[in-house]
Amino acid sequence: MTERNFILRREAFWRKFEGIIRGSQKGIKTHAAFFPQGFRELTQDLNTARVHGFDPAIIERLNILINEGNQILYGQRGWSLKGPLRFILQTFPQKVRAQWRGIGAALIIFYGLAFFSGLLTVRFPELAYEFMPESQVSSLERMYDPASEHFLTPRDIGSDADMFGFYIYNNISIAFKIFAAGILAGIGSIFLLCFNAIFLGTAAGHIINKGLEETFFSFIVGHSSFELTAIIFSAQAGLLMGYRLFVTRGLSRGASIRAAGREALPIIAGSGLMLVLAAVIEAFWSSRHELSPALRYGAGITGWVLLLLYFLFAGRKHEPSP
Repeated sequence: MTERNFILRREAFWRKFEGIIRGSQKGIKTHAAFFPQGFRELTQDLNTARVHGFDPAIIERLNILINEGNQILYGQRGWSLKGPLRFILQTFPQKVRAQWRGIGAALIIFYGLAFFSGLLTVRFPELAYEFMPESQVSSLERMYDPASEHFLTPRDIGSDADMFGFYIYNNISIAFKIFAAGILAGIGSIFLLCFNAIFLGTAAGHIINKGLEETFFSFIVGHSSFELTAIIFSAQAGLLMGYRLFVTRGLSRGASIRAAGREALPIIAGSGLMLVLAAVIEAFWSSRHELSPALRYGAGITGWVLLLLYFLFAGRKHEPSP
């Protein structure tokens, strides 16, 4: 192969590739299918020029084009808000709606057990001591008793930040345990979901028996929409993993688990964001006992309504057809 023939045969391709990489970002996206193959051809051209000892100017030109193409293909891309916003406004609510049957079942289990155990505890107050140790019951009473000396003592910003960290650790650890336990054929997720539901109902029933319901419910109403819903989502993600362990839909067991993981990952990631938001509200808003209960109830109800509207309607415009 002569140098002249090589240049005549490949010059048009080099110019095209050069025009793409030095044009606009839109041009690169337009030629996205061509670019990887073009990059491989350009690499072969550089090897050919080196093997045949062609003019160093040709080798330098090809080397520059390859370096620029390499930056586009493998270079680190700048951070953009588009990805996170797309996840929050489209992907997360779409994935939740796609799993509405399992989420609905987990929701019924959780709130059904919480309500039932609450009623039982109100009717039979001694049940609180059967489910929780006496020290924990006493701590619960002090926490919501307006007569406690710490109750209306304002916390400084540092204390709020400390509690924020504690709430994040506590909430996310509960949600992750519920999700991870789903690998045990889903039984672990169901057990932990039921345990947390019974604990919540029993605690609420005991607080009602002690006449402290106003301080208790005005505290939890602000962040409960995000926290409890995220826990239910985590249980559904765990149940999905356990379900696909047995119902493989023609895949190998390992491939079925991996497919379930891809379906569950957006729900777990979104649940994590919800738990962080719940921790922010719990640390910096819910604990403000000096605010009127009516104001906190109103804010809490607003949060529940907005969350429901979000999961019902967010991302529907961009939802793929069934």
